Amino acid sequence: MTAFPENVLEMINAHLGGFNLAMGLRFVKAEPDEFSAELEVADCHRMPYGLVHGGVYAAMIETVCSTAAAINVFAEGKATVGLENATSFLRAVRGGRLHCRATPLVRGKRSHVWEATVTDERGRLAASGRVRL
Repeated sequence: MTAFPENVLEMINAHLGGFNLAMGLRFVKAEPDEFSAELEVADCHRMPYGLVHGGVYAAMIETVCSTAAAINVFAEGKATVGLENATSFLRAVRGGRLHCRATPLVRGKRSHVWEATVTDERGRLAASGRVRL
C-alpha cells in the first residue's frame, strides 16, 4: 500500500459538498483500514410515516466506502467509481444519530470491495452493505 495522506479526516470534512452536505454527513474516522461517518436523523431523512428512508442507509454506505477506497488509492494518482452497492435494511430507525463504519474486504489493483455497517445511537445494527469499486 502507498502512503496514506496526512490530515485526511480534516481534508475530507473540509471538502464535503453536494449530496454529502445535504445529508448532513460528517466523517469521524479515516484510517487505511477503517472509515466512519455519522449523521443526525432529521425530517429530511424520514419517509412520510416517520422511519428513516432506506436510501439514507444506502447513501451512507456508498459514501463511506467510496471515500475510503478513493483515499486509499489517492497517492497512486488513481480514482475510483462505484460499480455495485448491495445494501440490506435490518432495523427501522426513527431518530437519533446514525453511524456508518466501513472496512476493506479486497483492495486489488483494479477493484476494491468495502463492507459497511450502519448502527443507531444505541449500537444496534440498522443496515449493512458492500460496495464494489
